[in-house]
Amino acid sequence: MSVNLAKGQQISLTKSGGGELTVVRMGLGWQAAKKGFFARLTAREIDLDASALLFAGKEAVDVVFFQHLTSDDGSVRHTGDNRVGGAGQGGDDESIIVDLQRVPVHVEQIVFTVNSFTGQTFEEVENAFCRLVDETNGQELARYTLTGGGHHTAQIMAKVYRSGGGWQMAAIGTPAEGRTFQDLMPAVTPHL
Repeated sequence: MSVNLAKGQQISLTKSGGGELTVVRMGLGWQAAKKGFFARLTAREIDLDASALLFAGKEAVDVVFFQHLTSDDGSVRHTGDNRVGGAGQGGDDESIIVDLQRVPVHVEQIVFTVNSFTGQTFEEVENAFCRLVDETNGQELARYTLTGGGHHTAQIMAKVYRSGGGWQMAAIGTPAEGRTFQDLMPAVTPHL
């Protein structure tokens, strides 16, 4: 059973039958917004990029994105760049897989971001979502929907973080500006 997350809401990452999750997937999906007949003919492709920023305390120690598909320790893996989106049928256009058991102990948080590499604002995007899936059985655990568009080009989506002996997820949903994850670092810091 999936939980639709509101901005700032947190969930514990445990299996529905008990026990800790071992591997999760952050999926990102989107479509270019089509408003009116003329807009459909002239719509540009939109290249949204998912990134995972790994933090030890407030220090970024690694990043996984379309040009660095696997974390240095191998615990986080991007499945590849989608430059047009458009699945929009509920499927993921980009995915990042996190093996929670392999994440080094010094990594306390993994922040997921989305940015428009082609520079379009989220007003030009529809059906955009970020979801967390139990990769061992395909069960969707949580979904955060990007609603309302906006004049921003990026979003700090969610984070998974250590809490006690396990992991939790928090939906962040904060708009930001930037075409790359590097541009988003000042906007990510307050959420650590």
